Amino acid sequence: MRNSYQQAKFLLSCPSLKGCPPDQGYEVIFAGRSNAGKSSAINTLTLQKKLAKVSRTPGRTQHLVFFELDQDRRLVDLPGYGYAKVPEHIKKQWHTDMSEYFNKRQCLKGAVLVMDCRRPLTPFDQMMLDWCVSINLPTQILLTKSDKLKKGAASNANLKVKRAIEQHPYVDVQLFSSLKKQGLEELWTKLDTFFGYVD
Repeated sequence: MRNSYQQAKFLLSCPSLKGCPPDQGYEVIFAGRSNAGKSSAINTLTLQKKLAKVSRTPGRTQHLVFFELDQDRRLVDLPGYGYAKVPEHIKKQWHTDMSEYFNKRQCLKGAVLVMDCRRPLTPFDQMMLDWCVSINLPTQILLTKSDKLKKGAASNANLKVKRAIEQHPYVDVQLFSSLKKQGLEELWTKLDTFFGYVD
């Protein structure tokens, strides 16, 4: 269903769960530490250059941003708060909202956790992973910027994360490069499953 991703379009942006679309259909979230390459991954996935805004300033995304694939399917870009310079009360509110989103959002069908392959499994990454695991949410870890490492080092990073998640049956990991489009077919295939395009 490659055309579905290419047809993705901006739907809405909201600062809290109150503005979310109706809780129906399929949603797949993209989460990641600030500057991990989340926006670039979304743009590569959809074969669009400017769908998700790429900022030089980490942490600029402080809203839930929804992209529509079709009437029933949405990508959701979550705020990246790894080391964003935002007030503590906003971070606490974000934590509350995300906890509620994970626990109550019935249309949440999958997660893509974006990690820089040079610095995977930070405490923020682990927190997001724990949320996904707690509700048995199918999760794909993208180790981005794999082109920044030599082949052996990238493989070692991938193996390290594989070992860390081997006890979680709903979690998988892959290398990904937006620049080289490495891992794009694998990501498409995984998303097809999340979105119910294939069994």
